[in-house]
Amino acid sequence: MEILLKKDVANLGYAGEIVTVKTGYALNYLVPQGFAAVATESVKKQHAETLRQRAHKEAKLVADAEALAAQIAAQTVKVAAKVSETGRIYGSVTAAQLAEALNAAGIAVDKKDITITSEEVKELGTFEAVVKLYKGIKAAFNFEVVAE
Repeated sequence: MEILLKKDVANLGYAGEIVTVKTGYALNYLVPQGFAAVATESVKKQHAETLRQRAHKEAKLVADAEALAAQIAAQTVKVAAKVSETGRIYGSVTAAQLAEALNAAGIAVDKKDITITSEEVKELGTFEAVVKLYKGIKAAFNFEVVAE
């Protein structure tokens, strides 16, 4: 029996997939629990249309993310920090500071999506960070820590 999964089911498939299972498993467990619906012809047509629309939207999101990745990769962000006499900065540079600097440059990025590749940035110099933009699309950029 073919069913359309409404939710992810372990060892069976992901939500939105049409899979074949035994009739008893489908009618006694998956359908009553709300994990699946019986895949009739109308359900299959509706599912195909949904997939087509989702693919179109997904392609646009990927294209936008790749354009933003190219824009971010071209940036060199400067972050000002207070420096001691020995050349070390007080505290360290955080993802929040990088997000603020990118936002000032006109690129809207959330601090949760930024990962600094170095362990801790506690001195002046140039370092690298990575921004996660969309599923599998990341952009690396350089940032420079300068004295305030």
